[in-house]
Amino acid sequence: MVVGHLSRPRFTHVVLFLAVSYFIFVGYDALHSNGYVGATKKNGDGCTCHGDHVPIDSVLVWVEGPDSVLLGDVAIYTVFIKGGPAVGGGFNVAAYTGTLSAFDSSSQVVAGELTHVTPKLFGNDTVSWKFFYQAPSSGESDTIFSVGNSVDLNGIPTNDQYNFGTNFVVHLKDTTTGVEDASQPLSFQLSQNYPNPFNPVTRIEYSAANTRYVTLKVFDIGGREIATLFRGIQPAGSYRVEFNASNLPSGIYCYTLTQGNSSVTKKMLLIR
Repeated sequence: MVVGHLSRPRFTHVVLFLAVSYFIFVGYDALHSNGYVGATKKNGDGCTCHGDHVPIDSVLVWVEGPDSVLLGDVAIYTVFIKGGPAVGGGFNVAAYTGTLSAFDSSSQVVAGELTHVTPKLFGNDTVSWKFFYQAPSSGESDTIFSVGNSVDLNGIPTNDQYNFGTNFVVHLKDTTTGVEDASQPLSFQLSQNYPNPFNPVTRIEYSAANTRYVTLKVFDIGGREIATLFRGIQPAGSYRVEFNASNLPSGIYCYTLTQGNSSVTKKMLLIR
């Protein structure tokens, strides 16, 4: 029995076929398991390697968060994805002039664009990620760009779908402009903690223009809740609380004030 040998051209074609097959069925997910940048309307053309390479209206992508932020302040936003295969999802978010940072370990900043670390499983027909947005030091408005990808996690991109989110406009406010009526309580506002940096106690001041349910919480830089400094209904007025970090390591922490449907976040630095 004579065993034939593959000719070199045919052998090359077989190897190429196997390599392409591996990429499609196995390597694709591995390649995109840690996110992909350059896909938002600010930086690119979307998730063009998925599905029919065009946005699909049945995939809904949107950003929620404060529509106004003080210049230089930090606020928490959330990007949502709904529709499509809805097994797993990935995202990209970019700001035109502001700075984005990860809220927790499920996302990361790569080349100035925020993206997922690994695809996240859908739950209750949606998937979402929180993130920090820091407003620029000047300007009147900023734009947050988003794109979301809904996949079936079978390793084949053919049936995956994506869409762009509506551009989210952030109105930038400057507290140095305008004159407040000294007889009236300040509007919903969170002041920078003092002292900052601190060790181990710092003061946080905030104000409200009317009676609302208020929460004031502290988070570490990974997004884990550290402490609740206040939770309850407060009348209009100005308030001050102390935060004692004697049991915490040095590092950057965030404190978030929420009143009604609005919230604002600032960063503080603990130095031992």
